[in-house]
Amino acid sequence: MQHKLLLTSLFLGSALLSYGQDDKLDMTMIQKIRTEGLEHSQVMETAFYLTDVNGPRLQGPGFIKAANWAKTKLTSWGIQNSRLEAWGEWGQGWGVEHSYLAMTAPYYKTIIAVPRAWSGSTNKLQSADILYISSTDTTALESYRSKLKNKVILLDQSFKGMPSFKADADRFTDEELTKMANETPPAQRAGNDTTFRSRIMAMRTQNAFNQKMRKLAKQEGAIGMLNTTQNSKDGTLFVSGDYANAAIGATPDDLADLSIAVEDYMTLCRLMKAGIPVKLELDVKTKFYKDDTKGYNVLAEIPGTDPKLKDEVVMLGAHLDSWHAATGATDNAAGSSVMMEAMRILNTIGAKPKRTIRIALWSGEEQGLHGSKNYVTNHLVDKATNKLTKEGENIAAYFNVDNGTGKIRGIYLQGNLAAGPIFQQWLKPFNDLGATTITPANTGGTDHQSFDRVGLPGFQFIQDKIEYNTRTHHTNMDTYDHLQPDDLKQAATVVASFVYNAAMRDQKIPRKAVAAQVAR
Repeated sequence: MQHKLLLTSLFLGSALLSYGQDDKLDMTMIQKIRTEGLEHSQVMETAFYLTDVNGPRLQGPGFIKAANWAKTKLTSWGIQNSRLEAWGEWGQGWGVEHSYLAMTAPYYKTIIAVPRAWSGSTNKLQSADILYISSTDTTALESYRSKLKNKVILLDQSFKGMPSFKADADRFTDEELTKMANETPPAQRAGNDTTFRSRIMAMRTQNAFNQKMRKLAKQEGAIGMLNTTQNSKDGTLFVSGDYANAAIGATPDDLADLSIAVEDYMTLCRLMKAGIPVKLELDVKTKFYKDDTKGYNVLAEIPGTDPKLKDEVVMLGAHLDSWHAATGATDNAAGSSVMMEAMRILNTIGAKPKRTIRIALWSGEEQGLHGSKNYVTNHLVDKATNKLTKEGENIAAYFNVDNGTGKIRGIYLQGNLAAGPIFQQWLKPFNDLGATTITPANTGGTDHQSFDRVGLPGFQFIQDKIEYNTRTHHTNMDTYDHLQPDDLKQAATVVASFVYNAAMRDQKIPRKAVAAQVAR
């Protein structure tokens, strides 16, 4: 009854037609996948090593350490040709060696603080006053020129502490899934991305101000600056990095840029507004790495066995890199562990796919999908003609996981309606595990877009959100403790089945009529 409720009229007729023209699913193999994935899973052991053992996986040495571990682990499972492949020039790696911040006047208070990626150091323990800046006009910054030396910069904010009336964790309800299934296909929507464009312009304006302020502050001898976000509360800090500086423009003598909780930030703002003297004590040491400035992806295969189809490739992937405030458990050791586990399941049960199955663990996703975009550019698109190469034409499908620890509830079609009936049939053996929903909608922000944008069938799975948007995504709370073992077992099982089905069907997954464009 629940399954029928979630079927939208958009797909009902075509789905029934698809059942009539059965893909001849190998139910014996699907049962083997279920048994291995649900009863003999190693997904949590993999997640443990990617998080607690390897630590943060920021682009650079942190990522390379985990990438080499993943490569070795895949090889130990019998997955073939496991390797690190350079995708191009990235720039400097970066890491935190020490971070301490406290308020020492008007009283002592320790402050949880995490440096933003590619920010600089204080060089030693420093005692500093706050310079409170109330203007966000770049032309007004000049008035602070003589006041910056040995100061910590605090920009005026008007954030308000808001109580949390809703639970941090949730799952999709039947009503929400039904709404997703009934969404209008993207191609039929009116152009309504005005809000998104406005947000981008606002971010660019703020970034221009921040860059000018940092440059002036550095010239004038400031020690550091503080930042926060409205949702950095209750001990959870949302921390990423300075995208404009990233690995290229940042230098070790840049300002120490510390993310703190909104409660601490607003305390400092109120004290400064009231004219009460505030003293801070801080000691921050970050390190820049220049020995190897290239970016790398992890790749490995289960070779195809069909003489006519073995050169065609079904890909599954997730980004292995993370931000640095925690160990990147839900973003995205979860997805990487699921994809590695899917490969382990298929190899363990002796799958002999017609097409080659290739796993990719991407790097540089957090700074702009660099790993997957460059893989597509380097392998799948001819730069001279902007058309798919032979290798690109041989991609049968790409499947991605990158929405946290939640179990799979279905799949986004990215407007590829022809794939809907196929995937509906593939989900049917997992309806009892909660995987039921096909939505024509797009979802963004992760590596399937690198394939979709050049006309290749790239898909992201729908996952229960759990605490992804409230507690773990890009935060200091994104640790192993927030992973849900049963959800990850289910996800790996569903992915393994999808990948196997795609590798075994007579035809590749249908493609949208999209002109190939090299990702720039």
